[in-house]
Amino acid sequence: MNKTKIAPSILSCNFLTLEKEIKAVEKAGADLIHIDVMDGHFVPNITIGPLFVEHIRRITSKPLDVHLMIENPAMFVEDFIKAGADIVTVHVETDNHILKTIDVIKSSGKKAGITLNPATPLNSIEYAIKEADLLLIMTVNPGFGGQSYIPAMNEKIRKAKRMIEETGRHVDLQVDGGIKASNAKKVVDAGADILVMGTEIFHSKDYIKKIKEIRNILGE
Repeated sequence: MNKTKIAPSILSCNFLTLEKEIKAVEKAGADLIHIDVMDGHFVPNITIGPLFVEHIRRITSKPLDVHLMIENPAMFVEDFIKAGADIVTVHVETDNHILKTIDVIKSSGKKAGITLNPATPLNSIEYAIKEADLLLIMTVNPGFGGQSYIPAMNEKIRKAKRMIEETGRHVDLQVDGGIKASNAKKVVDAGADILVMGTEIFHSKDYIKKIKEIRNILGE
């Protein structure tokens, strides 16, 4: 069994001590650094842009996993790639030409991710999944950290895993939203390869202890 990857989401960290926070989760065993980009249009919050990602790139050698919760993502993917993103994930709801966007990302030598909101059906990514490197299942409505996991998403994760298997390709299945040590095993058992965790890690007192707890629960 492959080891589950843990991707702390910096949305929940202390931005005043960003470098310290990132180095601390690195030391604790983080596999990726998850960066949520929000524009105040697609989701009701505004966060960061390419310049911020460029600064994070200087802090860490870990893969930067950039999730674009924005309108017109195709206009910005190249900026985020130049800033240092290793994975760029776009929403099917905001990109009418998602296959073209996937091609732009992959042509740059980076991994292309696709994602969809909890209420968006999986058939909306039926064709895009055949080209993507990563599928992100949102298990809360995007926009803010600290929300509760939506239990109905367990079945969506299972269906997404089957959809990936039917392609015969390696596509990472990532899950983001309300994941805690208490429900991580259910999410992984449903099919997740990568767990995005913000509040659970960054609001804990000891990142090493928290990630070790998660690994113990997963039996890894």
